[in-house]
Amino acid sequence: MTRHRPGAEPRPETTRSFWGLSLAPGDSVQARVIETHWRWPTVLALAATIPAFYLELLQVGSSTLAALDYALAALVMAAALVHTAWRSERVGLHLRRNPLDLALVTGLVLAALLPASSGSHAALALRLIVAFLALVRMVWALQHLFTRGSVIYMMVVAAAMLLLCGAGYWWLEPTTPTLGDGIWLAFATAATVGYGDVVPTTLASKIFSVFVVMLGFGVLSMVTAAIATRWVETEERLIEREILRDVHHQIDSLRQEIVSLRADLARREGEALFKGPGGEPAAPEDRRR
Repeated sequence: MTRHRPGAEPRPETTRSFWGLSLAPGDSVQARVIETHWRWPTVLALAATIPAFYLELLQVGSSTLAALDYALAALVMAAALVHTAWRSERVGLHLRRNPLDLALVTGLVLAALLPASSGSHAALALRLIVAFLALVRMVWALQHLFTRGSVIYMMVVAAAMLLLCGAGYWWLEPTTPTLGDGIWLAFATAATVGYGDVVPTTLASKIFSVFVVMLGFGVLSMVTAAIATRWVETEERLIEREILRDVHHQIDSLRQEIVSLRADLARREGEALFKGPGGEPAAPEDRRR
């Protein structure tokens, strides 16, 4: 039996989704609730697990701060999941259709409880999976920020990403002693250039490079696409203006021709009215007819 919750909104039965993440914001109950209440708390909580992952990887023993980050992220994700399910028309169906959130909550709890990644390959593998799922979840929650189409906006996003990735390399990679070196390595990695002057040498920086490459493919490709779109739109506008100018010219010509034809027709009708069948002027009584 269907249970209705206060403020519940039905979810379309024909919705196609993959792990509950293929819907754009506004098309599902989950998206609307996240858009209203849980978007930024969820993103910030999951973003806090990024430094937590590397704290666990760099330290020999377990990190209390990293464990707290994972536990807090699990708590926020669980609260978002419960709240979203409560707002749904069918609680059980909603939970079954969103296994990624359940998997993230479970993985975050295990990541908080397992030993340090530096001493356990199983813990490292689990935290890597959790980091990937968290990245997917953050991208989905923030996808509306990457669809605005502005070239300047996308370039700002790309610059911010390179700055953050450069700071990450500055922290993780011993061959990048300055922030500038870290940003250079972040650019070479994100753009998949690979000059070879500076390369990741530690396990932490190599793992970090995997995510930098994934982000680079996405963000830099969107910047390139935004620039190409702007050029195409400019070219299309010029073509449209030429077409409209030609159409307006033809319409003006047709209008003038119609006016000329109407004047000629009126003149002919006037001449026919004052002339008889043989071309002689018509009698007054014939004109009145």
